[in-house]
Amino acid sequence: MKAVLFPGQGSQVVGMGKNHYDQNEHFREYVNKADLVLGISLSEIMFEGPEDRLRQTEFTQPAIFVHSVALFSTLNEEPDMVAGHSLGEFSALVAAGAIEFEDALAIVRKRGKLMQQAGKINPGTMAAVIGMDDTDVEDACHDASEATGLDVVAANYNCPGQLVISGHEAAVDMAIDLLKERGCKLAKKLPVSGAFHSPLMQPAYEGLREKLQSLKIKTPKCSVYANYTGKPTIDTGEIRSNLLNQLLNPVRWTQTLQQMHKDGTTEFTEIGPGSVLQGLVKRTLKNVQINGFQ
Repeated sequence: MKAVLFPGQGSQVVGMGKNHYDQNEHFREYVNKADLVLGISLSEIMFEGPEDRLRQTEFTQPAIFVHSVALFSTLNEEPDMVAGHSLGEFSALVAAGAIEFEDALAIVRKRGKLMQQAGKINPGTMAAVIGMDDTDVEDACHDASEATGLDVVAANYNCPGQLVISGHEAAVDMAIDLLKERGCKLAKKLPVSGAFHSPLMQPAYEGLREKLQSLKIKTPKCSVYANYTGKPTIDTGEIRSNLLNQLLNPVRWTQTLQQMHKDGTTEFTEIGPGSVLQGLVKRTLKNVQINGFQ
């Protein structure tokens, strides 16, 4: 069985999709449609930058989404199951036929703006943690939260031994110190505009709830694995609540990959800019085929 994976924020790079745009009519149609729907030249930001503009969450998210969906449209892929990392869950739902491209694009733009605003309302940060068990990271976050009275939580379970934590800066700093004291090989802060997938995203959650309630969602053509649960669903109500809940909760990517494999997937294909997800599959599963289209 085949699974298609879609990347999230952090995979962006200036020039992304330019070759495909110049050479492929299907890709070009999607990008041009995105410019029209958004009323901005997203293509210019994707192809020419500048990098600091592309890195702004309100542009990063639609850029990665459009690139992923446009690229998927050029391939004759008929996956048995799909998943996307954070933002990539929207790309996965479009690929599965559950959401129309234009509807998802409007939500993704709104999501990016709301998350950027939430990062200003509730300033916070994120940090990568390498070489520790999940429970050790969770314990350090709990202890740092107790000591500071602030929030820090596990935000991304990316692969065994690789997590991202998220929360108030002072609490994240303390969690990093505790992790290093407890034998962590590497814990370092990431250049992000907010504490994503944590309670600090509550303003974005409130802002997106109404928008998601009116989103048209159809039964997908294949199973969609949710970040919030790490499990598959084709239920439209569940899909809607999963998209909202993932804002405040961790991306359970390790669990997602393991569940896909358990459910029969032996071939994983990442579609979108970068190759981060291919690396995570390699570090999570054995004896599977891994492909990528950028």
